[in-house]
Amino acid sequence: MKYFFLFVFLFGSLNCTGKTGTEKIFDAEEIKSERILIVYLSRTKNTKAIAEMIQDQVGGDLVELELINPYPENYQAIVAQVARENETGFLPPLKTNIEDLASYDIVFVGFPTWGMQLPPPMKSFLSSADLSEKTVIPFNTNAGYGVGSSFEKVKELCPNSTILDGFTIKGGIERDGVLFVMEGEKERKAKEEVKSWLSSLPIQF
Repeated sequence: MKYFFLFVFLFGSLNCTGKTGTEKIFDAEEIKSERILIVYLSRTKNTKAIAEMIQDQVGGDLVELELINPYPENYQAIVAQVARENETGFLPPLKTNIEDLASYDIVFVGFPTWGMQLPPPMKSFLSSADLSEKTVIPFNTNAGYGVGSSFEKVKELCPNSTILDGFTIKGGIERDGVLFVMEGEKERKAKEEVKSWLSSLPIQF
């Protein structure tokens, strides 16, 4: 058991950025479902599906990020708006308010790749939420071009958190009219990949 703790400590140290203070070490007895939070942003429901798969495996509370002023439904319109927000650094105000954030030790954060970046609403959440001394675990869906700079941005916005290896999977391609795809054989394979990823983390859920 002492070797397991040493492994967790070393692995967490290598995967965090700007971490200060004492590293948190979890074992199977310490992790309780009520200490796990899964926060996600999802436009075409693919990221939501992955969030639900994670919840099925580890438990925890599931929270969807919502904006005070929702994005337009038109794809080209949202692309243009997000591009402006990324250029100006604008952080859209969130309707979602997690009042008991301090009660969680582990926070999964899920999002699609937008413009090869972290979506502005997730930037809003990570910029305003105090995730210091928490373990943050990112997960992502994308249109086939990967995570872009999004995982690095999570590290940048969570300088006092322990950041574990993230998960990414291809979802829909909204530009081409391919929306929700996490069903049938795709859903089955996605569940297997999520399970494999979770088991590879230095935390025993």
